[in-house]
Amino acid sequence: MRAAAAALADALDPDSRARLATTLDDPAYREWTYLPGPRDGAILADMTEPQRDLALALLDTGCSATSRHSARAVIDLDIVRRQLGGGNPQPGDDRFWWRVIGDPARDDAWAWRVNGHHLAIHVTVVGDDITVTPSFFGSEPATVLSGPRQGLRVLTAEEDLARDLLATLDADQQAIAVTSDEAPDDILTRNDPVADDSVIARGIARADLRPDQQERLAALVQHYFGRTPDAAARDAWDRATRAGLDEIRFAWAGGLERGQRHYYSVLGPTFLLEYDNTQDDANHIHSVWRDLREDFGGDLLAAHYNASAH
Repeated sequence: MRAAAAALADALDPDSRARLATTLDDPAYREWTYLPGPRDGAILADMTEPQRDLALALLDTGCSATSRHSARAVIDLDIVRRQLGGGNPQPGDDRFWWRVIGDPARDDAWAWRVNGHHLAIHVTVVGDDITVTPSFFGSEPATVLSGPRQGLRVLTAEEDLARDLLATLDADQQAIAVTSDEAPDDILTRNDPVADDSVIARGIARADLRPDQQERLAALVQHYFGRTPDAAARDAWDRATRAGLDEIRFAWAGGLERGQRHYYSVLGPTFLLEYDNTQDDANHIHSVWRDLREDFGGDLLAAHYNASAH
């Protein structure tokens, strides 16, 4: 990560390098959004092909082998979205911004992010440790219905794994897990700097699931954790395990059939997952992983500041 961030900065012209860089005490450090619109940072659309390669190489360091393909697919899908909406964006007109926060060559604690419409990846580095949330992947459309990319689905497992679990619930379990017949229009925590889990319905606890259902719930959680490098994914699962897997709760809202507006959440003592597919006739996905302790570095940065002179 340090090498990739430094290589990108070195390759940019002075103006772009100035837009790329900021510091950890920047008030905007914890501001983020997944909506369309400009961001702070160096925009991918203005980069040369070699610079784009370096930017995407930095993105890859914050992703697993699987999720780096998903992240790049989200970037590509934004061009499709704009074309289907009547625009005429050309290949390479990618409205995603890179930001390096602090000096990766000199600072023990620093961060970086990639942010644009439907993609928000935030990585904080302290020594050899990293945190990787908020982690937001979206897809508009969820399934491309027309044009040369017809049939494309970018985020499949986010829906399919949850439906696998939902389909195994008996009537009594479903009565607890399905908290509303109406799905919310968006994820409930939106782009708040701090995820407020009090707004999340509790649903059914893992302790009330059969072993096969518990395995399906674990597969769903680990899919979100698996968006990140293996070490970070293992750390997130280890912390969830220590906090108590039986405390994890799964809640569903909205229709039960494919094509109907739907939403789910998975809430544990250390993390929150939210997913909705409600907009555009249930063809527009938002999915987010929030760490209730480590978003934007959280406890990791706090421990660093307590132990170091600043």
